[in-house]
Amino acid sequence: MVTAAESGLRLDLDLFDYLILVLYFGTVLGVGFAARRAIKTSADFFLSGRSLPAWVTGLAFVSANLGALEILGMAANGAQYGLLTLHYYWIGAVPAMVFLGIVMMPFYYGSKVRSVPEFLRRRFNRPTHIFNAISFAVAQVLIAGVNLFALALILDALLGWELWVSILVGAAIVLTYITIGGLSSAIYNEVLQFFVILAGLIPLTIVGLVKVGGIDGLFDAVRSGPLGDAALHTWSNTGSSADNPLGANWIGILFGLGFVLSFGYWTTNFAEVQRALSAKDMNAARRTPIIAAFPKLLIPAVTVIPGLIAVITVKGLGADEGDLTYNNAIPLLMRDLLPNGVLGVAVTGLLASFMAGMAANVSGFNTVFTYDIWQAYIKKGRSDEYYLRIGRYATIGGVVIGIGTAFIASGYGNIMEYIQQLFSLFNAPLFATFIVGMFWKRMTPWAGFWSLVLGFIASLALYVAYLTDAIAFNSALEQSFWGAGVAFVTAVIVAVAVTFFTPSKPDDELRGLVYGLGGTSGGEVIVSGEKVWWRNPVVLGVTAVVLALALYIPVW
Repeated sequence: MVTAAESGLRLDLDLFDYLILVLYFGTVLGVGFAARRAIKTSADFFLSGRSLPAWVTGLAFVSANLGALEILGMAANGAQYGLLTLHYYWIGAVPAMVFLGIVMMPFYYGSKVRSVPEFLRRRFNRPTHIFNAISFAVAQVLIAGVNLFALALILDALLGWELWVSILVGAAIVLTYITIGGLSSAIYNEVLQFFVILAGLIPLTIVGLVKVGGIDGLFDAVRSGPLGDAALHTWSNTGSSADNPLGANWIGILFGLGFVLSFGYWTTNFAEVQRALSAKDMNAARRTPIIAAFPKLLIPAVTVIPGLIAVITVKGLGADEGDLTYNNAIPLLMRDLLPNGVLGVAVTGLLASFMAGMAANVSGFNTVFTYDIWQAYIKKGRSDEYYLRIGRYATIGGVVIGIGTAFIASGYGNIMEYIQQLFSLFNAPLFATFIVGMFWKRMTPWAGFWSLVLGFIASLALYVAYLTDAIAFNSALEQSFWGAGVAFVTAVIVAVAVTFFTPSKPDDELRGLVYGLGGTSGGEVIVSGEKVWWRNPVVLGVTAVVLALALYIPVW
């Protein structure tokens, strides 16, 4: 493998840049050791003792998603597909985050479940539980590999190390602070990382815009380039999939991305939901994803815009392999545009983003493995100290497996396409099962199991058909949109069909788990803090959705 040092991607850092990096890593490890003092039970390790304020969990919620998918993946999409990438934020994230806070968190937090698979066990049955627990664990280590691969790319660019060396070093850093400090360490580091990430990407965006003549100069250059004018509009060219760079029509975007993929990811992905479950009370838990929605609205300014700048300023960007793949849009811009000092901050921001993303995946993995696999099916009835120890072992195991999956991610020129395929396989059928089971009390336990399994198989079958050219799509992303839609529809049909032939659970077993049946959440849903408008989840959520729609207007 050709290293960055040999091929020109090597970043020219000086002593001051390295000092910034050392200071950051020292702070991260310090937070881990400080958090260790508060860990006395497994709940402290896995859920921070449910004690954190909403502003901390909200920033951690958005930061946990600011990994390789967000930074490298969205910049790659910006370079490849233009402003159509904005759909991943304004229709593909914000509405689902608001829905999670307003509608679903009362069920999650009120029922006192420790994980999303545990909710499925209580709503359906143990087969549904174990299938989701295993599939979630697999998905998390695959996505952790994406973040680890991206981290290795930057270490390669810094030091010219071979990919495998960079992967091992990056894994060791994340492993250290998660194993020591658990979820609290991850969350407080994610808050720190959120600000470090912005401190690195904002100067890169500003310098890049100055270089191309501002936003008007950028749009003029894109309009006259290979992407063309269609890359500068979000909806107006989606009447046909052939009329825009994304190769998708408005139906696929609205239903596949805006509904199935986004709601499937944001409302059922335990790596994100875990941050809200660590909040100090119901109101804080509900506000967690909604607080995160506001910065999410503006993140495209430092991901999608740099991707467009890169496609204009970096000659040859878009190669199938080597340093000029779309994944390297951000590192290449850093190399070309940033002076020393600022370069150190930007590199630190990138490293922070990948560590935040991987930490979210690993902390979600160790919780589900310990509570939903080991405790539920392998070693029952052991002491709390025993499960705390197993959680630390699971952290090590998750990182080790992530090292292997990082090499899978390295085979994709655009890691966003890889991630979206994983979401269509795992999250889309899960969301269908969730949403039907949460609002229809008649849905039976076996309907939950078979809708989850057959929805997954339907999405997998479409993906295999695409890979073997049995079915043609304009892009891998379009295929993932339709794969998510097929998985969702299949899961809903199966849920309804199987329900008519299998017995339902009695109402007493569904209280607090199904809409319309009260239970464990009791009076906690309405608390005094919600009477103040700026702490009311509904008011904040509606405001976020209105802002998302308004942001579309200039780039319609």
